[in-house]
Amino acid sequence: MQFDLSAVETGTMVFIGTLVIALILTLFMVTASFAALVLVGVGRLAWIIAASVLLGLVDGINHAWDRLVHHASSVELPGDFAGDFAAEFIAQPAPSTGTYPRVVLRDS
Repeated sequence: MQFDLSAVETGTMVFIGTLVIALILTLFMVTASFAALVLVGVGRLAWIIAASVLLGLVDGINHAWDRLVHHASSVELPGDFAGDFAAEFIAQPAPSTGTYPRVVLRDS
């Protein structure tokens, strides 16, 4: 059985063509929106993973710093090392161009 398109009216062919184009556009929109949803989901997952890793890294650094400070505060230096160091540090002249007001006046 052969179908003769010349027997179909022009208006009917235009209507069918319009439906076919609408179907193609609908399939394109569905595919594009699904791809966008997938990309947004992957981006959000990547953001959550990156934020969790960075938060864990910062928490680890803070914990290590707290342990280091706690350990350093409990260490006692042997002998009179702290006193000698402080006296030696105070005896050295500080490299300076003068008092603070002179520096401010010179720069202004």
